[in-house]
Amino acid sequence: MKTRFVERTLDSLADRASRALYAEDLAHSAGLLQGLDPRFKLGGLFALIVATAVSRHLEAILGLFVVALVLAIFSHVPLGSVGKRIWIPALIFTGAITFPAIFVTPGKVLCRIPLLHWPVSLQGLTAATFLVSRVETAATFACLLALCTPWNNVLKALRAFKVPPLVVAILGVTYRYVLLFLKSAHEMFESRQSRMVGRLDARGRRQLVAATAGVLISRSFQLSEDVYLAMLSRGFRGEVHALDEFRARRRDWLALAVVAGMIAAAYWFGR
Repeated sequence: MKTRFVERTLDSLADRASRALYAEDLAHSAGLLQGLDPRFKLGGLFALIVATAVSRHLEAILGLFVVALVLAIFSHVPLGSVGKRIWIPALIFTGAITFPAIFVTPGKVLCRIPLLHWPVSLQGLTAATFLVSRVETAATFACLLALCTPWNNVLKALRAFKVPPLVVAILGVTYRYVLLFLKSAHEMFESRQSRMVGRLDARGRRQLVAATAGVLISRSFQLSEDVYLAMLSRGFRGEVHALDEFRARRRDWLALAVVAGMIAAAYWFGR
C-alpha cells in the first residue's frame, strides 16, 4: 500500500530536523577539525575553497579533494553521509548545467553519440570535468565547516573577519527560524493526521498544503515581531555575542601553516 501524503510529509520533516540535530552533535565530537579555533577553521577552509576555484590543473583540484577526504576521515565525518547529502546532489545539479557543453563546445571530436550523432568534443568534456570537480571539492570543504563547527561559533568567527553585524544576525535568526518552522510544520501535520480517516484526494492535499503554508506565514510575522521586541528588552543592539571564547593555540597556528603550504602547492601545480 502506498504511503499517505501526510505520512510522507511527516517523515520528510522529521528527517530534516534530525539532520540538524546530527550536525550539532557531530560539531561537538572529538575530531581534527572540531578541536581547531573556529576563526582559523573558517579562514583555512575558505582559503582552500578559493584555491580550488582558481586552480587550472585537474591534478591540483583532485589533490585538494583528497585533502578534504582526509579531513573528513580524521574529523569522524561519515563519507556516506557526505556523499548522499553533498556529492550526489552537486553532481546532478552541476552535471545538468555542464552536460550541453560537452556537445556544443567546439574542438577536437572524440566520438559521437549513437543514433543522435552528437559530437563529444575534448574541450567540452574537459570544461565539464573541471566544473564538476571544482564544485564537488568546494562543496566538501563547505560541508566540513558546517558539520564540524557549532553554528554560533561560525557566526562569531564571521565577526572576527569583519562581516557586518546585521548580516551575522540575519544568518543566526534564519537558522533558528528554519528549525522552529520545521517543528511547527511537523506538529501541524501530525495533528492533522491524528484527526484524519482514509486518504486525501488531490484536492484535499492541495488544500492541506495551502492551509499549512498560510498558517506558517502568519505565525512567522507574529513571531518575528515578538522575538525582536524580546531581544531589544534584553539589551540587543545589533551585535551577536556567543558564550564561547576563542583562544588561538599552537595547533591552530600549525594548522594554518599546513593550509598555507597546501594552498601554495595547489597554486604551484595548478597555475
